Amino acid sequence: MASEPCYSKVADEQLDEIEMSGDHELFNDLVNACEDILDNPGRARERSAAITTTEGVRFRFPVQGRAPYKIFWSSEGPRIEAVYPYPS
Repeated sequence: MASEPCYSKVADEQLDEIEMSGDHELFNDLVNACEDILDNPGRARERSAAITTTEGVRFRFPVQGRAPYKIFWSSEGPRIEAVYPYPS
């Protein structure tokens, strides 16, 4: 049985768009934050706000030094769901 991807199609497309924009520092900071979430979901949960969506609970993780960028993720997997500027 194949494991579920760590990134949703939406998150993949958003990250691809940021990478193609030429802002490589932003892209690297976002990817590093995503890796932190995937490698340490317990610690990431402590730094995240929880919101309830129609899809269930999603966590909103602030990207340090990159306000207003947030990473939305689910604990199932864990999996990165979306990456975009989101006001606090």
